[in-house]
Amino acid sequence: MARVRYGARTGAESAAARAAAAKLPDIWSTGVVALWETDPDAVAAVLPPPLEPTGRPLVRVTISKVDLPGYPLGAGSLSVAAAHGGVEGWYPLVMPMTHERALIGGREVFGEPKKLGEVVVEREGLVVNARLARHGIAFVEVRGAVSGPLPPPEPVEKTDFYFKFLPGVEGSGFDADPVLVHCVRNEKVRRLERITGDVVLRESMYDPVADLPVRRLVEITLGEKTSDQRGRVAERVSAEALLPYVHQRYDDPAQILDGPPEGSV
Repeated sequence: MARVRYGARTGAESAAARAAAAKLPDIWSTGVVALWETDPDAVAAVLPPPLEPTGRPLVRVTISKVDLPGYPLGAGSLSVAAAHGGVEGWYPLVMPMTHERALIGGREVFGEPKKLGEVVVEREGLVVNARLARHGIAFVEVRGAVSGPLPPPEPVEKTDFYFKFLPGVEGSGFDADPVLVHCVRNEKVRRLERITGDVVLRESMYDPVADLPVRRLVEITLGEKTSDQRGRVAERVSAEALLPYVHQRYDDPAQILDGPPEGSV
């Protein structure tokens, strides 16, 4: 009988897939990073407990194109500064990706708030334009011109915070206690340039980042970087405390109950 591809994989096949993934070379991305100060109350409002604000109400947007073997990837994120248990890092509110493959692992393994979207990084001479868009709305745009080189920073360890959960099968709550994930990345930068420009936040009911206005622009840079990542469960969190924030993950919270029409399966 011909092999049934939906059938079980052998242990050797699974081990070979893991070994191949472990041998991937450094994957470099070219991207724009903008950092600004916003309203402290706005940052506090979007952080689910036990995350807490840091001493500075920072927002960071990253808009990158990634040199993945076989196909290019657009990857973006908009995050706010946060702290947990003495660790300072970033809590992403939205992470648009241009391919499904980049969504699956991040959402299912780490709990990243990834969604399919448009991610564009363009450079013509010294002029740079980068944007994140969904549903036809470029809800973040960074625009400007390269004004000079910057020395690449030393390799650094950065932490992102994610909440991993499964909505309840019966239509309310979760199937199990959600967990707070610390995702640690070791980042290396090989090229960095300063951009003089601005950040535009556009109104979107799906991605309401306009609620985190630019009160003081800190910096905009264009760089080439690579990083690895590893995650760990930091703690199990209160389902009751997290539920009011679950809507952050979805365009419409009701969509978690979407299913096929009766009689269609």
